[in-house]
Amino acid sequence: MDTSYPREDEWPPKRRAPPGAPPPRDHLIWAIFNTLYMNFCCLGFVALAFAVKARDRKVSGDVEAARHFSSKARCYNALATAGSVVLPLLLIALVVTGVIHLSKLAQESVGFFTYQLSGTDDEDQ
Repeated sequence: MDTSYPREDEWPPKRRAPPGAPPPRDHLIWAIFNTLYMNFCCLGFVALAFAVKARDRKVSGDVEAARHFSSKARCYNALATAGSVVLPLLLIALVVTGVIHLSKLAQESVGFFTYQLSGTDDEDQ
């Protein structure tokens, strides 16, 4: 085993896109938006990390790795966006449902907590 330095190893060739194929998208703006405004369980930050990796790979010319990281960034961005939209809507729906239920319960129990002060009671006669 040769342990001498500096080594003259060559890096594997980078896979380039076929001519005419569009470059992969990195979804960086979407990831920044998710990180800053809708950061659900840090998925926006994870999406930002994969988006930056995708952009770095795209700039260096490794198209396959850029596509892989771009796909992961898109997936995490979609999860962060869906979670950040669905959870507040679910919370609002639960609050509205609770308020409706409590108002119906209050209306039904009004008769239980009040009594009539009129002279038409049968017990007085």
